Amino acid sequence: MLFWRSLYIAPRFFVIGSALVFILILAYLIPAIFLLAQGALLIFIALIIVDFAWLFLVKKGVEAERKCADKFSNGDDNPVEIWLQNNYANRINIQLIDELPEQLQIRDQSFESQFSIKETKLFTYNIKPQKRGVYEFGMLNAFVSSPLQIITRRYQLAAPKTVSVYPSFVQMRKYELLALSNQLQAFGVKKIRRIGNNMEFEQIKNYVIGDDYRKVNWKATARKGDLMVNQYQDERSQQVYAVIDKGRLMQMPFEGLSLLDYAINSSLVITNIALKKGDKAGVVTFQHKVNSILPASSRNMQLNLILEHLYKQKTSYKESDFSQLYGAIKRKITQRSLLLLFTNFESLSSLKRQLPYLRRLKRNHLLVCVFFENTEIQDLAEQKATDVEAIYTKGLAEQLIFEKRLISKELQKNGIHTILAAPEQLSVNTINKYLELKARGLI
Repeated sequence: MLFWRSLYIAPRFFVIGSALVFILILAYLIPAIFLLAQGALLIFIALIIVDFAWLFLVKKGVEAERKCADKFSNGDDNPVEIWLQNNYANRINIQLIDELPEQLQIRDQSFESQFSIKETKLFTYNIKPQKRGVYEFGMLNAFVSSPLQIITRRYQLAAPKTVSVYPSFVQMRKYELLALSNQLQAFGVKKIRRIGNNMEFEQIKNYVIGDDYRKVNWKATARKGDLMVNQYQDERSQQVYAVIDKGRLMQMPFEGLSLLDYAINSSLVITNIALKKGDKAGVVTFQHKVNSILPASSRNMQLNLILEHLYKQKTSYKESDFSQLYGAIKRKITQRSLLLLFTNFESLSSLKRQLPYLRRLKRNHLLVCVFFENTEIQDLAEQKATDVEAIYTKGLAEQLIFEKRLISKELQKNGIHTILAAPEQLSVNTINKYLELKARGLI
């Protein structure tokens, strides 16, 4: 039974077979070519037997291995490698089809190549998942044919593999590396001058070129005989929470990802940066009720806990209840903290319904409301109107853009910091705001 499942008829079989049928039919009309038709049929049968023996007398004619990470990064390109080896003692043709996870909805991921004797080749491609969760790879299907290409043998290679798709740790590592090397400006993160006194004394050290001359310790210099300077470090252990709205409005798609996934990816980036800056980081998620609170901490395992916490988040498509959020934060987060609230307001009236709870949160914490620009509407507003329908569409788009700006101003009027950003700029703008608030000594 397994033998017949691996046997496939190649297109050339049908082409030659059709030609033979035509010749045999023609032979009834022209008896002189009947012997020629019989000879051609016998040759064709012989070629089938030769092709069959060529492909099926070798037990493991080809071998393959799929190599990829156990965890994929959501919204990023994740490389997959396939090594394929020809064990036949002759040249073969191979069409390789990988059974990709159903979430990708890709059914044509294939490679075709000609292999010489004992040759090994590497095939690579990238997968860009757009949802978090468990992804199942199926088998690798190698369809092998000889140079005759009359029949084909299918090999099912490489065992199925399960991969977990996590929030974008690729983006997190990129910003972490840039932060540690002080190159964040290359991605639009502003370099902000520190103001006020938000420094703790650490030690007295020898002056080196580049040190701030204003930090020279003249008493220590006089005693030591060498130029000495005071060294300071930032105040540490401030609490930073990424508060993620998982309500219905956060399911709006943008370039394949939902706004919720953009918020989750940015939350992972900013909590990692906060931990690297010496602050404590935590996560709160809510919709019609508060789903989870991961307390802020700076322990070694905190980043892994945040990653696992964000990986599990799903929505039930219900309306967000900010009163539940306020009550939970008041009970669970007693120390003044920076709350980065990732949410989305589509109208000024929807904001005003939640504004009393945001004002109460602002009394005890430093609240930053992060919400989204609709860049597709922005593109509509910038298009030139050529007819009445286009004028109406353009006017409606401009009205929606103006309403977003009114929402931002209303929040600022109530003493709430805001970030209004396109989804793809969310991480950069959030880092900028965090660094700005630290420089101003507000956290």
